[in-house]
Amino acid sequence: MPHTRLRPTFPLTEERLAELNAIVPEALADGKINWDVLREILGEHLDDEGAQAEHFGLFWPGKRAARHLAVVPSRGTIVPVAGEGVREATTRNLFIEGDNLEVLKLLQKSYAGQVKMIYIDPPFNTGNDFVYMDDFADPLGDYLRKTGQSDERGKLLTTNSRADGRFHSNWLSMIYPRLRLARGLLREDGVIFISIDDNEVHNLRHIMNEVFGEEAFVACFVWHRRQIPDSRNESKVSTDHEYVLCYRKSVTPLRGLDRDPGLFSNPDDDPRGPWTSTDLTGLATKDQRPNLHYVIKDPSTGRKYSPPPERGWAISKERFEQFIAEGRILWPPKPTGRPRAKRFFNDNKNETTSLSSVLEDVAFTQDGTKEIQDLFGEKVMSFPKPSKLIKLFVQQASDPDSLLLDFFAGCAPTAQAVFELNREDGGARRLVLIQLPEPTPEDSVAARAGFATMAELGKERIRRVIKKMTKERAPEGKEDLGFRVMKLTESNFKRWHDYAGSDIDEVQTFFEQVETPLAEEWTPEGLLAEVMLLEGFPLDSTVEPFAGAQKSGVSVVTSEYSGHRLLFSFDKELQDKVLGEIEFAEGDVFVCLDSSLTDAQKIRLADRCNLKTI
Repeated sequence: MPHTRLRPTFPLTEERLAELNAIVPEALADGKINWDVLREILGEHLDDEGAQAEHFGLFWPGKRAARHLAVVPSRGTIVPVAGEGVREATTRNLFIEGDNLEVLKLLQKSYAGQVKMIYIDPPFNTGNDFVYMDDFADPLGDYLRKTGQSDERGKLLTTNSRADGRFHSNWLSMIYPRLRLARGLLREDGVIFISIDDNEVHNLRHIMNEVFGEEAFVACFVWHRRQIPDSRNESKVSTDHEYVLCYRKSVTPLRGLDRDPGLFSNPDDDPRGPWTSTDLTGLATKDQRPNLHYVIKDPSTGRKYSPPPERGWAISKERFEQFIAEGRILWPPKPTGRPRAKRFFNDNKNETTSLSSVLEDVAFTQDGTKEIQDLFGEKVMSFPKPSKLIKLFVQQASDPDSLLLDFFAGCAPTAQAVFELNREDGGARRLVLIQLPEPTPEDSVAARAGFATMAELGKERIRRVIKKMTKERAPEGKEDLGFRVMKLTESNFKRWHDYAGSDIDEVQTFFEQVETPLAEEWTPEGLLAEVMLLEGFPLDSTVEPFAGAQKSGVSVVTSEYSGHRLLFSFDKELQDKVLGEIEFAEGDVFVCLDSSLTDAQKIRLADRCNLKTI
């Protein structure tokens, strides 16, 4: 097996190149695309007009840069922060504090194709909200400066004023790369829900059609959010709705609503069970459907129903006569009435019925505010999304043991929705929340209550929800009432800087500085999290001391999503005895410091496992 040096890179284009190579291997050589060969293969499907061609789609100033930003590898990493979560040793729920663009990049390898459902509530671009302003040249460095993690501080966010000439473009350039990255994390049966309002719903539809495909559109839900109309508007129109766009990865994702057996009864003790009556009149004129316009006779009274209804019957004459023979027809007591049919509960081929795209009486914005007040004793945030609304989508689109993601977590209503639903149906759903440390307004209730950022408010909400639910019933069995906090920061590896000089002393100094690839501030916990991400292991993987070498510092990482194990040691020296105790299985990866092994040890280990050194 090979011995390689571990590199802190996340090449986001590898997956697409691999897919292209599987389809047209002749068009790739040494990892590069042969454009001439690819053009020959595409043939008539190639657009010869190139950049001059006109295509249907949404274009805006900055789109090319936004598309490129989605594939620029991140130079950061995600490190654990002990003491800010709850039940940190056992939980699989994560709250990641950081710029969601960089975090989504870092999750691409470890979480690709694992997320069953995504819900996000991004800034609506009303002209007053904060919008993430990405630095296309140095996104991570810009984030670290703005959050005070490097020397130069700055404004974290800015309002996207309508007076700005690129009002819509700024918002589109923000959301576009994040959605491209989010799609790669979804399972094939995964689904995404996005809350939005009238300001950008039309543009968001175009973006989603481009990123997911127009055929992936499931629904545009209209949520009735305001319980009492707002009479303060000069237009005298109260905007009482928002939208929730729903797109799928490839498989129809929603489960529908359970049928209500209370709508069925059995007053005549029919042996076929409970039933309800249904209308038999049709929807077509005689000119449109002449076969549905016929005379019906009640066999017990001889009464004829002639002429037929103006729009005919809903079923054919043969089917109607079959219903008569089966005793399914309910004949009216008066000549002016119309026959109806019995529909039995057991006739339903599906146990569920369709979910309406108009969400009436699900929850209102004031319910979200009340949830916050109940938890904090005051309104530390105005009109957050009610957890009951999000819970509806989680019910519709998740399995009891699936992974959910919210990368605009805000004050974390998604966490409350998932925790409560897990308790209601016995599920073991787990979630990853991502939230930028967006500053709360200086004069806000949240700031006065001590919450400097939205991330701090979100974490505290989760703690209070857990405390409340634990008081109601202590966690038992598989109920996971906990979360770990992780933060985006600089890589544990030194950043490589090209040297173009020729001074021999400077060259010597340069190589001395990069003799070890690790930054001075590296920590074992942070380095392990980074190595796990680099090697494709989720952050909730199980980490345990290796059974045969507990005192050696060797540990093993396992995950249900990986067919092999990751073993690691960051000790300064590894003894032959310790290495000899380790039994490697096929495909196992062993990561350690390069300086901890002799050349002879490296040769022997490379024959037994996939050895990677730092």
